Amino acid sequence: MASVTSLSDSVQQHLASALTATRPEAADADPLLRRSDRADYQANGILALAKKAKANPRELAAEVVSRITTGDLIADVEVSGPGFLNITIGDRAITANLAARYADDTGRLGVPRSEHPGTTVIDYAQPNVAKEMHVGHLRSAVIGDSVRQILEFAGETVVRRHHIGDWGTQFGMLIQYLDEHPHELDHKDAEVSGEEAMSNLDRLYKAARKKFDADEEFKTRARRRVVDLQAGDPHTLAMWQKFVDESKIYFFSVFEKLDMDVRDPDIVGESGYNDMLAETCRLLEESGVAVRSEGALCVFFEDIKGPDGNQVPLIVQKSDGGYGYAATDLSAIRDRVFGLKANTLLYVVDARQSLHFKMVFETARRAGWLNEDVTAQQLAFGTVLGKDGKPFKTREGETVRLVDLLDEAIDRASAVVREKAQDLSEEEIAERGAQVGIGAVKYADLSTSANRDYKFDLDQMVSLNGDTSVYLQYAYARIQSILRKAGDTRPAARPELALAPAERALGLHVDAFAETVAEAAREYAPHKLTAYLYQLASLYTSFYDKCPVLKAETPEQVENRLFLCDVTARTLHRGMALLGIRTPERL
Repeated sequence: MASVTSLSDSVQQHLASALTATRPEAADADPLLRRSDRADYQANGILALAKKAKANPRELAAEVVSRITTGDLIADVEVSGPGFLNITIGDRAITANLAARYADDTGRLGVPRSEHPGTTVIDYAQPNVAKEMHVGHLRSAVIGDSVRQILEFAGETVVRRHHIGDWGTQFGMLIQYLDEHPHELDHKDAEVSGEEAMSNLDRLYKAARKKFDADEEFKTRARRRVVDLQAGDPHTLAMWQKFVDESKIYFFSVFEKLDMDVRDPDIVGESGYNDMLAETCRLLEESGVAVRSEGALCVFFEDIKGPDGNQVPLIVQKSDGGYGYAATDLSAIRDRVFGLKANTLLYVVDARQSLHFKMVFETARRAGWLNEDVTAQQLAFGTVLGKDGKPFKTREGETVRLVDLLDEAIDRASAVVREKAQDLSEEEIAERGAQVGIGAVKYADLSTSANRDYKFDLDQMVSLNGDTSVYLQYAYARIQSILRKAGDTRPAARPELALAPAERALGLHVDAFAETVAEAAREYAPHKLTAYLYQLASLYTSFYDKCPVLKAETPEQVENRLFLCDVTARTLHRGMALLGIRTPERL
């Protein structure tokens, strides 16, 4: 089905035509249309146009109004204040536009795809091999997955990349220990859980670290193992692969609990770029972008200096010949630009790494790998804080394990569901509890602008009141209950009916879904979508309180209000899905 032109776009087109008819030189002028509490929309663009033309803004506004034909779309338009236009949309247009969205059987609600889609590589959810995922990994996974889904829905070709930490000196220690204790990662059963995989890794890591710190001969053998790993020794690589495979069992179990679709081919860790590192360094050195300084290959920046006033370089290759993170990240850029043909590179990474990425991106620009047609951007995110406003830790001061945090959210949510449950089995309560608990964690993260810190407060997250995913899920479940109770009476749009104020407000907001998705995609801003959905649920609650649905005055009004319920539910369902959150039919 073709996309549906939103009411605001239709009004914008009418205003632009009237402006051009009034002042031909204003053909490209923006009417500056926005929602208003004084009318359905307000246009403020005439003030700037009048200033430019040295005209009286109210007189110019009146002239524009005289060229607007009122009817089904624009029911009324009047001049307000110094030259604003207050515009009221016709009830018929609101219902008819929603009906067109409702008729879209693709599930897109008439939302258009981007006219100029490109290819975006998004780098998110980057755990480390042989290490437990903690609360710090939460935001990269949740924000990245939502941005990925929003971009795909908007029409962009999205390539996922999970740049896992699977390389480095610590693997020499781990591999050597496993070589000397070959059964440490053996499993009792063919089917191994993520928890068992992590338990094996954790036990092995602690044992290897203890031996490394206490046994000088083992330490020497472990360091030799690093050289073997980097040289590609087959036996050492096979041992390394065991760690990667064991870690993936664990990673996938955590991502499954987070209700995230992470695919094995998308996991391309640091090791995936090993073969490119030497060439990356050669290209940078030959082009003069990087220079040798005290034996290391470095890139310097005029505006990045240390406390001593000297320039702080990006070290691409160490003086001992080893490669740092910069070499890997620059090689990844080359692969993504020239191999994957990306137009945009997105990195969902902790804000504390901003300086590193600023230096890496500038280096890639100097090398010509990034330019006006190919851009890179860090979607920097803030820290997860505890209720006390300090970085989230356990009572013992340890970093919070991500699995523990998710399990507690599910337990809290299950208690809320059990309290409200009607005719739900224990199995259904457990299923809903997981959907509500994980949804609560994701929504709390996504409803905050990514670059800000946020407080992790489970009591608030699973509350039925306020700006929470549970409030939105409950609104959706309530609508489904009404639709079930309607029995054989089906939702049907009745454009001929007049709308109550609460119906109008709800209908106009539902119609704004397309432009909200476009804005969220353009700005990589899931929080814009969460704000829209919270307002949608709030407007639905107001509609529900003020406008009887099944006990409306006429059969036609019942059908139309059921239609408003259903199109709201479909919008909530689609919007929540873009955030990676489930909408249960019953709560």
